[in-house]
Amino acid sequence: MRRKLFLAAALPPLILPWAAWAQQREPYYHTHMWEGGAHGWFFGPLMMVIFVAVLLGAVVLLARWFGVGAGGHVPAGKGPLDILKERFARGEIDKAEYDERKKVLEEE
Repeated sequence: MRRKLFLAAALPPLILPWAAWAQQREPYYHTHMWEGGAHGWFFGPLMMVIFVAVLLGAVVLLARWFGVGAGGHVPAGKGPLDILKERFARGEIDKAEYDERKKVLEEE
């Protein structure tokens, strides 16, 4: 019983390469690009450059759409005075600069 099981497991890996070898034909020695030479070599690099450009453009558009790097973007509902108050609260500007800018914004 063990011998039959061993043969059943060991025989297919030994026979399959012979079956593939028996189905081989003459070697394939044709030229590249539809047997007509290298007339298509120009389009390969060109298409690769176009593909990389489209891919980078898509990444940039997606990054802008998701708000990556949007430092100057003002969220809806915030006015210039709200932003000025936030900057004063964070300590980016002092009281004198806050009053001066507030006066300019209120004149407009």
